[in-house]
Amino acid sequence: MAEHLTIQGETKEEKYQTLLPQAQALVQYEDDQIAALANLAAALHASFDWLWTGFYLVKGQQLVLGPFQGPIACTRIPHGKGVCGSAWAQNRTLIVPDVDAFPGHIACSSSARSEIVVPVRNAAGAVVAVLDVDSTRLDQFDTTDAQYLETICQALQHLF
Repeated sequence: MAEHLTIQGETKEEKYQTLLPQAQALVQYEDDQIAALANLAAALHASFDWLWTGFYLVKGQQLVLGPFQGPIACTRIPHGKGVCGSAWAQNRTLIVPDVDAFPGHIACSSSARSEIVVPVRNAAGAVVAVLDVDSTRLDQFDTTDAQYLETICQALQHLF
């Protein structure tokens, strides 16, 4: 894979359409989990105007900070706590238009206003990590983000 991203388009969907094959190519033949997650976090973060983009890995009954782009983050999140822990516990993508309105939100950055968390699953369907994205804008994320980020996360299955 080239060390250069080409993101084109005016709309969010057009940008995802150009990013998707490049993101999949970044991880398709990589067998090192950290390398693949780090490059993917960087590619996603560079493509959109997001505050924080990264992964938390399931370790026992908590999520542990993995590769990310953005400001310093929470290191550990318990199962079922905050948006990340809730997405893990519920095994589904969570879109939070206003993090201040989410019961039990864990504020790793006071600049975060909205969030999307997408489970990463292994071949058996168990959640092994989550992709967490924060924005400084309210209501930043929608079903378009969910659709494309879920597709991108599916490309990580071979790493777990």
